[in-house]
Amino acid sequence: MVIRMKYIIVLGDGMADEPIESLGGKTPLEYAKTPTMDELSKKSEIGMVHTIPDGMKPGSDTANLSVLGYDPAIYYSGRSPLEALSIGVPMKDTDIAIRCNIVTISEDDVPFEEKTIIDHSSGEISTEECDVLLQAVRKELENETYKFYTGTSYRHCLIWDKGEVVELTPPHDVLTQVIGQHLPEDAKLREIMKKSYDILVNHPINIERKKKGLNPANCCWFWGAGTKPMLSSFEEKTGKKGMMISAVDLLKGIAVGAGMGVADVEGANGGLHTNYEGKTQAAVDALLKDGYDFAYIHLEAPDEMGHQGSVERKVQAIEYLDERVIAPLVKALNEKGTEYRMLVLPDHPTPIRVRTHTADSVPYMLYDSTAELNKTWDYNEKDAAASGNYVEKGHTLIDHLFEK
Repeated sequence: MVIRMKYIIVLGDGMADEPIESLGGKTPLEYAKTPTMDELSKKSEIGMVHTIPDGMKPGSDTANLSVLGYDPAIYYSGRSPLEALSIGVPMKDTDIAIRCNIVTISEDDVPFEEKTIIDHSSGEISTEECDVLLQAVRKELENETYKFYTGTSYRHCLIWDKGEVVELTPPHDVLTQVIGQHLPEDAKLREIMKKSYDILVNHPINIERKKKGLNPANCCWFWGAGTKPMLSSFEEKTGKKGMMISAVDLLKGIAVGAGMGVADVEGANGGLHTNYEGKTQAAVDALLKDGYDFAYIHLEAPDEMGHQGSVERKVQAIEYLDERVIAPLVKALNEKGTEYRMLVLPDHPTPIRVRTHTADSVPYMLYDSTAELNKTWDYNEKDAAASGNYVEKGHTLIDHLFEK
């Protein structure tokens, strides 16, 4: 049996960064020990790509749509609706989906509006714990107009019947800040957030978390509102049968909307200690056993570590990506004698300095197992910028991957 050329995107979410003094003026990507990417880069095209259309916010939603070949200016209808698709929320055309993070805010004795947001992920709380907390919120606050749905870890969904697409602030954009000026202008949404704190602050799960020195998940935070998405079929658009491998509901939702397969990897949680090996094996199985032409492997950890402001853990996340995803993936494909083209890139930067996303261009590496190249560069922001290769419209980069 002849196996056709296979295609892979390995997406290190938020992996790009700025030079950091404690790393000797290097970025985490430049500093990290990445022997496999170093080797592949010598046989690859590298360059910079602009994934965020001008005037749009630099989110993983817009950026990953772009990397998958969907122009966000055409296809983007909000972040939370994509996540709602992933968890099977039955959205009506008149529904508004809103991301509901369960976050950590300060518990000092001041009015709610004067509290400070400490952690957008509540210490990367487990889905199991967060589901119990969301059930407590649901019992007190859910009605015919507002319904809560459990997602993954701290990431959940609120459906607002006949609602409005209102301007809401991502919690990771305002870490350490007083929350008052960042609360929703909509009075009902603001009231629900405030009441959720009253419900959760002394919940037994949070009391136990604080005893263990963990951040409590003590408040719902709403953001990312949008309408039901309408994505065209990925296979019809590209001629490639695609599989999505991600722990994050946003990416799974994009895949569902685009008619792609979605891998269910046990232990994949979007954190630093996710099941890297399971994700890699899911990609190998999809490509070599299950007849898929294309695999999209999404790793959330670099982005999470950027939001946490942890240089060391962001470097570690990048090293894990190299050691536990790219290296075994390349080994498996090479051992089978499979011809493949692989694109490695972030969706957007999440610089340690600002602990949130920026719209700057990101470095890409395009490796072709059949190409004979002999370059001297490494895969990092500095060398990619110096290469002179630049893709202005991020949604066209995937066409370059599929050229062969």
